[in-house]
Amino acid sequence: MNDTTVTVVGNVVDSPRRVSLENGAVTNFRMASTARRYDSATQQYVDSGTLWVDVECWGSLSGNVAASISKGDPVIVQGALTTHSWESESGPRSKPRIRAFAVGPNLSRGTAEFRRDRSRLPAETVDRTTGEIAPEAGEPQDERFTGASAEPRAGRDYSGDDAALDRADADDSSLVPAHA
Repeated sequence: MNDTTVTVVGNVVDSPRRVSLENGAVTNFRMASTARRYDSATQQYVDSGTLWVDVECWGSLSGNVAASISKGDPVIVQGALTTHSWESESGPRSKPRIRAFAVGPNLSRGTAEFRRDRSRLPAETVDRTTGEIAPEAGEPQDERFTGASAEPRAGRDYSGDDAALDRADADDSSLVPAHA
């Protein structure tokens, strides 16, 4: 496919609307992305133009966006850029639209707390007593996030043991910097 994939950083300008259709649920919202540039004459940043674009989210993204995104939120949207065209009383009209693959908060403007969508996971992967998601087979567990000991582990963390590090041989010509 020759989709035009874009990433747009901006703000949600209306409340997301979720609609259930025959072929699944869709959540739509509008966003604005205003370019900023430095004006050397005034020695400050000024707004350039604003891109106004509709965003549509399908499938599991639809429900997650509807539950997570609100009017005014700074977001980053990645998806396929399309043009929505229609006929109006004044003639043909069109506007840009993004069919989103991913939507997330812009963390340069605030913080977020992520929760995995458990509704799509098999029941055996969720611990019923704690609500924690069990790691998949072979998936390493990061004890920093499971509440276990934060002590360094041999083979994973540097612990001051010289045997845990590979030694560089000064006579090994493959380690000569490229600019030398």
